[in-house]
Amino acid sequence: MEVERVQAIVSSSLTKDNIPIEFIRPEDEQPAITTFHGPIPDIPVVDFSDPDQGNVIRSMADASRDWGIFQVVNHGIPFDLIQRLQLVGKEFFDLPQEEKEVYAKPHGAPSIEGYGSKLGRDVNGKKNWADHLFHRIWPPACINYQFWPRNPPSYREVNEEYAQEVRKVVDKLFKWLSVGLGLEPDVLKQGAGGEEIEYLMKINYYPPCPRPDLTLGVASHTDLSAMTVLVPNEVPGLQVLKDGVWIDAKYIPGALIIHIGDQIEILSNGKYKAVQHRTTVDKEKTRMSWPIFLEPPAEFVVGPLAQLVDPQEPPKYKPKKFKDYSYCKLNKLPQ
Repeated sequence: MEVERVQAIVSSSLTKDNIPIEFIRPEDEQPAITTFHGPIPDIPVVDFSDPDQGNVIRSMADASRDWGIFQVVNHGIPFDLIQRLQLVGKEFFDLPQEEKEVYAKPHGAPSIEGYGSKLGRDVNGKKNWADHLFHRIWPPACINYQFWPRNPPSYREVNEEYAQEVRKVVDKLFKWLSVGLGLEPDVLKQGAGGEEIEYLMKINYYPPCPRPDLTLGVASHTDLSAMTVLVPNEVPGLQVLKDGVWIDAKYIPGALIIHIGDQIEILSNGKYKAVQHRTTVDKEKTRMSWPIFLEPPAEFVVGPLAQLVDPQEPPKYKPKKFKDYSYCKLNKLPQ
């Protein structure tokens, strides 16, 4: 095996309180030192069952301006489907290592799809305490079933069902976020790729870690997507940078966590903010999460929407093909 997976490191010969040095973060990133423990506000929660749609739109827009993140409850995706999605993902990561490697991202492949451990370049050469699986789930033309596990047998059926349900939620999110900017309901979605928006599923797997105080599952970042729709398991770990401090996200069973990504920040000309976030890990338990990144097609150009730009509000970002934006971001190059 060419790459050592974090899951394999955990199950090998780790002593009780050691982790390899490449996982130890600089002090200004270590969660034990940098997590805020005072009284904190909770990440906003938006209830899609609220009969006052204007209130839902205001809540989403306010959260997207002030936080760049919110949780959605009563969103319409059946709780048992979310549980099945989590179960088949866990069953994949419970497979023998050599069986998971069948789905490994091919070396040198341009796409990030597949099973892996590393994503992008870390300027300090540090590694994240995480393994992952990426594959697109929508639209059908961009699905590559080579990277969909055949074991457990129900994996494909569950993910296809989840794709149909999450699309209904995504349409509402785009529509109401667009109206929240004072635009027509379809403008934001069209600006991000319209019906060609790609749904990229990622399963994050953060194994138990002997020194969770020293490492991170994912280092601080904003998502390069337009928007991310995430389901976590019950093990806490998501942290958000708010007013200069790192705060823990509260776990709400069955809720969807919505991240505003870079492309919506660009489209809104900075009115909505991409959320700076990171993931901590646990000493005893495995944390997992299922984000879906909503991304424009590679050749699609994203820039500030014309309706939000005028002489008083000049464009803050330059229009760019999504593939070029992604390349710069993943390789830590200026945009």
